[in-house]
Amino acid sequence: MKSFIAILFLLAGTISAWAQGYSGKGDQKFQVGANLQNNGTGITASYDYGLGENISIGATSSYSLGIGSGLDNGARERFDAKARFSAHLGPVMGISDRFDLYPGLDLGLKNFGFHTGARYFFSDGFGVFTELGFPIAKYDTGDLSPAEELHNQFTINLGASFNFL
Repeated sequence: MKSFIAILFLLAGTISAWAQGYSGKGDQKFQVGANLQNNGTGITASYDYGLGENISIGATSSYSLGIGSGLDNGARERFDAKARFSAHLGPVMGISDRFDLYPGLDLGLKNFGFHTGARYFFSDGFGVFTELGFPIAKYDTGDLSPAEELHNQFTINLGASFNFL
């Protein structure tokens, strides 16, 4: 199994000459993966559209599938959607074209927050990503129940990224 994984990485490295982590205006990325947080694990999807050389806007959504015992099973607590703005630092820092580092801001249904992420593309259309996110300002400032904390706390997203150039 280890040799199979090593061969995949070697093959990915040989076909990655055309891979682009972020290519500027008109760049389009779609990501899908796992959303990990306290008392909940789910799925996430996001879309980013390049407005300029280092700036993109987009949307992201998450839904918690597995939640901690004793939490409300309502869809309202499980679902979150956000508009987002990202600054792509890979081209600025002179890092490999296949890598993209992007901090940004989110305006969502539950909070105003910050995210920082990284993408690495193995080929022109396929890569992996990871993102860390946390709220800067929560809309409900009172004591939140564990169900209200879903998508309103530190989160980790990881999964696959696709290029739509």
